[in-house]
Amino acid sequence: MTSAPCRFSTPARLPAVLIDSAGRIATVHELAVTQSMLNLALEHAERAGAQRITHINLVVGEIASIVDDSVQFYFDFISKDTLAEGAQLSFKRLPARFRCSACGQEFPLRDGNWICPACQRLGGEVISGREFYMESIEVE
Repeated sequence: MTSAPCRFSTPARLPAVLIDSAGRIATVHELAVTQSMLNLALEHAERAGAQRITHINLVVGEIASIVDDSVQFYFDFISKDTLAEGAQLSFKRLPARFRCSACGQEFPLRDGNWICPACQRLGGEVISGREFYMESIEVE
């Protein structure tokens, strides 16, 4: 898989972004989390005496501010010349769930609706859906 040429840009009032030749934008946030994930995968692969990483399985919460395509784009760029070059990233999405602060009812996010179905109060505590972690890696 070849990477498209890219350029760095810092639009006014926005964080630095990376824009590929197709015009896709990935914020630096995804670069930082992708770099951390890659470092962790490499550390575990080296400890295991692996020759290369073939798959990295990620878990991402529905309301985590992680864009799969951006993570993949950065991963392809920063994993060059490492044990992880060419590894396949798999993304498993976890649904968002809330607990109503008024009545304690737990409920899923549905169509962006944060209203408790039991008492009709808005919002509450997020009990899942913000996750972002590496579930496992596969190595050779």
